[in-house]
Amino acid sequence: MLKTKPANIQVKTMRANWTEESAYRTVSSWLRLRTSQESHVDLVGAQDDSMAMGARKAFSEIAEGERARWMKIPITGCDGMPKTGQAWVRNGTLAATIFIRPNTDLAIEMLVEAFKNGAAPPESRMTGPESVPSLAELAIVAAKAGRAASV
Repeated sequence: MLKTKPANIQVKTMRANWTEESAYRTVSSWLRLRTSQESHVDLVGAQDDSMAMGARKAFSEIAEGERARWMKIPITGCDGMPKTGQAWVRNGTLAATIFIRPNTDLAIEMLVEAFKNGAAPPESRMTGPESVPSLAELAIVAAKAGRAASV
């Protein structure tokens, strides 16, 4: 992400331990800092859907006067499982998620190919993410909201 983002996009990185509770504690702690109240945040992009929900929970517990501001920020995650991330996108809890498809079939294909050719399988193979909703749908939403979106 850091290699491909435009130079005018600033990123604030927070560390959490890949759980909703850990992300909740991290974001809650940050929100108690005076600097967070002065920060301009356009998007929360979490490393997985449960962490995104932890951030959302922290925003929802802010004092009434500031809560609306924080709850308007789009929150995204990754994993995109049908019963969690995709369901949260459908009900509006998350703005988007990235579906990371299971890749066992690719690993088996790589192993079979290696056996056929008598060579070691490649060290890695890239797979492509799939946005839920699609990038085109997100661009339409952004345009309606008056925000620029690059697809």
